[in-house]
Order: sequence, then structure tokens, then C-alpha cells
Amino acid sequence: MKKHGIINRDIAAALAQFGHTDLLVIADCGLPIPKGISCVDLSYKIGEPAFLTILDAVLADFEAEAAYIAQEIAGKNPIIGQEIFKRIKADFVTHEELKELSKQAKLIIRTGEATPYANIVLRSGVIF
Repeated sequence: MKKHGIINRDIAAALAQFGHTDLLVIADCGLPIPKGISCVDLSYKIGEPAFLTILDAVLADFEAEAAYIAQEIAGKNPIIGQEIFKRIKADFVTHEELKELSKQAKLIIRTGEATPYANIVLRSGVIF
């Protein structure tokens, strides 16, 4: 049995298959899930699990070389936006661009987060 890192078998298995530049999305409960994109839905009630809880767990177990968040977060959800920047450098894109990027994702992790624009696209890096 795994001792450290993500123990959700679906997420752990998916992350083990990621290669350089593959995209991973951590989404709030409202982000549309594109047809044909693998999704692990962790939500069990409004707000749970929280976006930041899942972001922290993923960043502890996943090498991200780039991150993208919706520019709208600055005005509509500044607290989450500031918390993201405490954890990772992210570039702003429009929310529409973020939804387009999600169509290229290898995996979407859906949280129960119910605050506006609490979504991030992470681009897989390499550990060497």
C-alpha cells in the first residue's frame, strides 16, 4: 500500500501515466467537463472537498512546469487567486481560454468548490 502522496487509486494511476506537457485540470464543481476527457469527481457536497485542499495534494505529488488560471479570478475570487499564487506561479488566461485548454486535458479532477473561477490547468513537467 502507498505510504505517501495521493492514495486515490484513479488519480494516482492517471498521474503515473502523465508525460511532459500533458495537462491536468483541477476544477470547481461548475466547470463543464468536456466530452471524452477523463474525470475523477471527488465532490460529495457543496464546498467539499475544497479546491485548495486538492491543489495542495496534487502539487505535493505532481511536477508542474506551468499553470494557467482565469483572469476573472482576480476580481471575482481574489482570496483563492492569492492562495494559488502562494503555491505556484500561474499565467492568466480568459475563462473561455481555460475551458478550451480543458478540452486537451489528460485528466480533470472535480472538487466540490463552489466559489467563482476556482480552476487551474497544470502542465506536466519533468523531474530531472
